Amino acid sequence: MTIFSVSEAKVSALKAKMLSLNIRARDIEESFIRSGGKGGQNVNKTSTCVYLRHIPTGIEVKCQKERSQSLNRYHARIILVKKIEQLIKGKESEERQIIEKIRRQKRKRSKRAKEKILAEKRIVSEKKRLRSKIDTRDI
Repeated sequence: MTIFSVSEAKVSALKAKMLSLNIRARDIEESFIRSGGKGGQNVNKTSTCVYLRHIPTGIEVKCQKERSQSLNRYHARIILVKKIEQLIKGKESEERQIIEKIRRQKRKRSKRAKEKILAEKRIVSEKKRLRSKIDTRDI
């Protein structure tokens, strides 16, 4: 029997991640709050929203993604681990790397790179122009 309503593989992956970052279960303060929004009578009557607080770092997480409390507990722990990882590892964290990659992709190209691309485009367009049929009616 698992604590969360997810597969054992996901739970063990979460535990391994927490162990690698030296996050202990006793350092996490957990409480439950009534959710709001979608979910109907279920969220109005039961406390499905999960609130976690990591005591050593002071990082707080609140999660009400799902209608079930156990899934929200799992998701809240994942969010907490990501936040702590970002705090500890900084530039090395996976999320940070993804953000940096997107930033590099959106960055403007240098003048030289633009000129190189445009020169290549001109060559291709010239090839295509030369491939077109010659109108022999005008001759």
